[in-house]
Amino acid sequence: MITHIVLFKLKEPTAENVAAAREKLESMAGKVPMLRHLEVGVDVVRSERSYDVALYTKFDSMADLQAYQVYPYHGEDVAPYMRSMSAAVVAADYES
Repeated sequence: MITHIVLFKLKEPTAENVAAAREKLESMAGKVPMLRHLEVGVDVVRSERSYDVALYTKFDSMADLQAYQVYPYHGEDVAPYMRSMSAAVVAADYES
């Protein structure tokens, strides 16, 4: 399996924006067939080093992760939305 983790630091981390970002990420469930696991978390510590929203996903293979990146719902809807909301984004991908 491949684990894909993305952290988002929002430009304006209001409660409404955090909720909207979480909802957008969670909306991929059932719409992106190669996703094997999808979890979205909101930071509770809120320190200077914290990011606001975390995306934790799993895929069967590296090929599935690559297909996810360009899958229309993710690539044309979710990713552009999250980029527009974010001041910074970091990711890690590893075999699990």
